[in-house]
Amino acid sequence: MTAMLVEAALKSATVIVLLLTTFAYMTLLERRLLGKFQVRIGPNRVGPFGLLQPLADGVKLLFKENFQPARVDGVIYLVAPMISMTMALFVYAVIPVGPEVVLFGRRITLYLADVNIGILLVLAASSVGVYGIILGGWASNNKYALLGSLRSSAQLISYELALGLAVLSVVLSAGTLSLVEIVRAQERLWFIALQPLGFLLFVVAAIAETNRAPFDLPEAEQELVAGYQTEYGGFKFAMFYAGEYIGIVTMSALITTLFLGGWNGPLLPPVLWFLLKTFVFIFFFIWLRATLPRVRHDQLMAFGWKLLVPAGLANIAITALWVVLRQG
Repeated sequence: MTAMLVEAALKSATVIVLLLTTFAYMTLLERRLLGKFQVRIGPNRVGPFGLLQPLADGVKLLFKENFQPARVDGVIYLVAPMISMTMALFVYAVIPVGPEVVLFGRRITLYLADVNIGILLVLAASSVGVYGIILGGWASNNKYALLGSLRSSAQLISYELALGLAVLSVVLSAGTLSLVEIVRAQERLWFIALQPLGFLLFVVAAIAETNRAPFDLPEAEQELVAGYQTEYGGFKFAMFYAGEYIGIVTMSALITTLFLGGWNGPLLPPVLWFLLKTFVFIFFFIWLRATLPRVRHDQLMAFGWKLLVPAGLANIAITALWVVLRQG
């Protein structure tokens, strides 16, 4: 029992450190790539090739003035960014990075837990993460922040439905809610081949779920100053920032797990396959931000309810029919 607890603690600490490091260098990657896309240089002054820029940004945020507006709800104002960051980290308890490996004569799983309702835990955690944004905007005692949080709640609830429908088509195809078993079900054929419509629905919904362009309406600077995080600064702002960027990594990892076979692939080590596939979609998120303009909020909502949800329901009906005919 003690050995199992130590192993779980070490794996948890490793996952948290790797995710926070990934978040830090994703900010640098995005700024450098946006510079390339927009024909400029991007940050390159701090350290060789600008590699110490995330460290400089972190130090700046830690020592920045810790302001707090008057008449805010003090407890909720502090708890809101913690919710966003905690829920972003929590989902990695059930996302598998690779199969079992043998280290020092002991079999080690490259995931924290393989629960039989793994995908439900992911969806539940992402739903709770919305509360961080909503409560942050409400507790700030700022009308623009409140409007940003209300936009976010409407957007995330709407697109989470489409995302859930896309996930349900994968669950029907694999016959399990366990993310590990979903990956193993794709050893011969990735689900992107069986579920091309589900894949497209999931990708579009994932962009909206992470508040990324062209669906970054909760942070529309021209309309809301900066959205739900307007009244946050220093380390509290950094927690919101980390939650958003870790969410991008999460959605990229879920796309890899649900539709691209997870760690499955020829020649290369399984973990490397998982990381490469995830990086491709991280790059896609950044590329999209540099390419497409922001849509209007009414267009966003209409697109979700009038197109994605009906398409998701139709995809589930087709998938269910296919499963019944295959079993028959």
